[in-house]
Amino acid sequence: MKTSKKIWLCIVGILLIAMGVYCFSNPSLTMLTTAQILGIALIVTGITEMVFTFRTQAFLPFSGTRMLSGLIDIMFGCFILFHIFGAAISLPMVFAIWVIIEGISVAVQSFDYKKAGFSKWWLIFILGVCAAVLGFFGMRNLAATAATLSIFIGIALILSGLGNIFAVIGVSRLEKAVGIR
Repeated sequence: MKTSKKIWLCIVGILLIAMGVYCFSNPSLTMLTTAQILGIALIVTGITEMVFTFRTQAFLPFSGTRMLSGLIDIMFGCFILFHIFGAAISLPMVFAIWVIIEGISVAVQSFDYKKAGFSKWWLIFILGVCAAVLGFFGMRNLAATAATLSIFIGIALILSGLGNIFAVIGVSRLEKAVGIR
């Protein structure tokens, strides 16, 4: 690997680590940035779905729902970007509601595993109930939920940055062992 690429990977790694640390200290700004990224991602996803629909409608004639889904994604993305502060404030609540719904869904699905003969179905049930309970706690204290989300985002960024740096170290050691320079 060229030295310039290694330097860039290290710089990106250091920036990701710095952003991760920044997320720990500024949960409200993290929610604002996450809302912006979500809005942009929804718009890009919607455009992609619509382009896919146009390109495949000849052999997928009933793809109107995909077109509708793309349009809704674009509308939600625009709504989020035009109301960024409201979106940032609501992210912890939306996340908590999502955790509640997912937890209930997992708990209900555990009974299908029971019917299928899976002996540890009850573990799936307990995990689903625990997720739902955590979602309810998250709804009760949205500031703590925002701080927790910021910590998780920060940890993810730090781990990604460390991954870049360790990748450069690993490649450098491999190149040295093989005799590439």
